[in-house]
Amino acid sequence: MHVLLVEDDAVLSDGLTRVLQSHGMQVDLAADGLVADKLLLNPRCSVAVLDIGLPGIDGFEVVRRLRARGSQLPVLLLTARDAVEDRVRGLELGADDYLVKPFATAELVARIRALARRNAAPSSILSVGQLTLDPDARRARIGQRALDLSVREWAVLEYLLQQVGRVVSKQQIIEAILPWGDDLTTNAVEVYVSRLRLKLLDAGIEIRTIRGFGYMLEANA
Repeated sequence: MHVLLVEDDAVLSDGLTRVLQSHGMQVDLAADGLVADKLLLNPRCSVAVLDIGLPGIDGFEVVRRLRARGSQLPVLLLTARDAVEDRVRGLELGADDYLVKPFATAELVARIRALARRNAAPSSILSVGQLTLDPDARRARIGQRALDLSVREWAVLEYLLQQVGRVVSKQQIIEAILPWGDDLTTNAVEVYVSRLRLKLLDAGIEIRTIRGFGYMLEANA
């Protein structure tokens, strides 16, 4: 799940990013309303978490522009304003939910997941060979056996499953799972793919190396 977190408080933004990533979410960051407006054009975004008080344009205007474009992307507003009229205004502009600061991070995670489920397609379960991956429940199985994956192993495997039968480069994998930059390198991608191969030995699938191009996930013949 990709979450766009728009928060101009650097300390809070860093803390929330770590919390969301620890729950398996991929987080894109913005500290300015105008930057957020551009990033919301990214079709990979699953939920937007917007602070209302932003430089550039405020969260209300970001939501207004998003809905004016016809986007149904779920939006959760974060606000230090406890006034009823501010909450009503945000909802009337098209926000789906709100949290008043300070809030418990567990509640933030739960609300984000609830919004993502509400907006999800009828079934987002990915299945190839004996492997089944449920992005909403964050569960992966080989047959009836649970598969233990790290956050980044999960992200790489989920992307490969979404592109099953297609060749994808290491750089495409990096951009897909960390689209706005992070410390992931092509060497790290090789490490995660190597680990996944060991964990998927009895899954009836193969992550093939296409020399000079990248990787392709496919079911074994």
